[in-house]
Amino acid sequence: MFPSVEVMRRALIAVIGALALVGTTAGATVETGTRHAMQADADKLLRYGAPGVLAELETGRGTTIRVRSGYGDVDRRTPVPWDARFRIGSFTKTYVSATVLQLVGEGKLSLADTVDHWLPGVVRGNGNDGTKITVRQLLQHTSGLTDYLTGYPWLFSQEGFEQHRFDSVTAEEAVATAMTFPPQFAPGAKWDYSNTNYQVAGLIIKAVTGHDWRTEVRNRIVRPLGLRHTYLPGNNPDIPGPHAVGYERFPGPDATEDDPDYGDAIDATRQNPTWGGAAGEMISTAADGNRFLKALIGGRVLKPAQLAEMQRTVPASPEFQTNWPGVRYGLGLMFVPNPCGGEWAHGGDIMGFQTRNGVSADGRRSVIVSINTDSLKRDPGVPKPAVDITTDLINDALCGA
Repeated sequence: MFPSVEVMRRALIAVIGALALVGTTAGATVETGTRHAMQADADKLLRYGAPGVLAELETGRGTTIRVRSGYGDVDRRTPVPWDARFRIGSFTKTYVSATVLQLVGEGKLSLADTVDHWLPGVVRGNGNDGTKITVRQLLQHTSGLTDYLTGYPWLFSQEGFEQHRFDSVTAEEAVATAMTFPPQFAPGAKWDYSNTNYQVAGLIIKAVTGHDWRTEVRNRIVRPLGLRHTYLPGNNPDIPGPHAVGYERFPGPDATEDDPDYGDAIDATRQNPTWGGAAGEMISTAADGNRFLKALIGGRVLKPAQLAEMQRTVPASPEFQTNWPGVRYGLGLMFVPNPCGGEWAHGGDIMGFQTRNGVSADGRRSVIVSINTDSLKRDPGVPKPAVDITTDLINDALCGA
C-alpha cells in the first residue's frame, strides 16, 4: 500500500529539516574549532611580547569569528576593543597601489611610464635616475631607491621619537631625503623593500589627477566600499574612536640583530603619521580591512587586467622570506604560501601597532590581525620565532575547514 501524498509531504519536510540541522550543526562545529584554534594562537602571541591582540576572520559563509587576548591598555588591564581602530602601517601600500592601477585601467597612465615622465627631476642625484625607473618598479619594490627612513634616525630612538613625533613630513621632503643616498641597485635588477617607492607613487597620483593621494584613495576605494572606519589622517595625530594604546620600545645601547635590547615601552598612540604618508599612514579596523581585501581579490576594486598585473609577482629578498618562506611580491600585494593554497596579504608596522592579514586566493575568506606594538619583546626563555609570529593564527583562520 502506498502512503498518501500528505504523509509523503510530511516525511519529506522532516528529512529536509533534519538535513538542515545536520548542516548547521556541522558548520557550527567547524567554526567552533576554528575559533578555539585562533584563540589559542592569539594567546600564544602574548609570550612574544604582544600587549594585546585582536583578530577577525570573515569565514566566507556569511559569519565572522573574532578573538582577542591580552590588554589594549596594560595599566587599566582592559582588552583591545572589539571595534578598535588602529594604524595599519604599510598595509596602506595596497590601497595606494590599487588607486594607481585604477588610473592605469582608465588609461590615464601606464605601468611602463617612467617616474620622470610624471615628476621631472624629482628622482635625481647621487646616481638616482627617474628616467630609468618605471611605475611598475615603484609598486613592486624593484626600483633600487634607498628607503628615505634611513635619513630619519629620530624614528629609531626614544629621545628622537619623543622630540619629533608631531612633526610633519611631506612626500616631497621624504623623497628628497632618499635622493641624498645612492640607489641600492640598478632599476629592475633586484627586489628590495623601500618606502620611498610609495612616497613617489603618491606624488604620481597627484601629478596624474591633480589631487592628493589621500583624496583619490578616499574617493576611489574607501567611500565606494563603505569603509566607514578607515581614515587618511594626514597631520592629525589622533586615532578616532575606540582604540588600544599603541606601545613602542626602542633599541638599547647593546642592541644586536638577534637581541634589540629593548627598553621600557612608551605610549606611542598619538603621533603625526605623515612621515609614513602613502607608504604607511592610514588607520582602519579589522572589519574594514577584511572588506577591502575581499573586494580587491574578488574583483570589485580593479578591472581584471589590472588585478592580474597586481598579482604578477617576483621573489622577495631572502631577508623577507625569513618571515614568510616562499613569499613573492606583486604590486603592493604579497603572495604567501600556506597549507591551503596560499594567500594574498600585506602587513604593516608603525610605532605602536603591527598589522598582519591574509585573504584566500578566491577572495572569500579573509583575516586581519592587530597587535598594539611593533616592537615585540619575548618573555624569558621564549625562543626567537622561525617565521612571522602571526603565521599560525593566520593559517588556522584561513585554512580551517
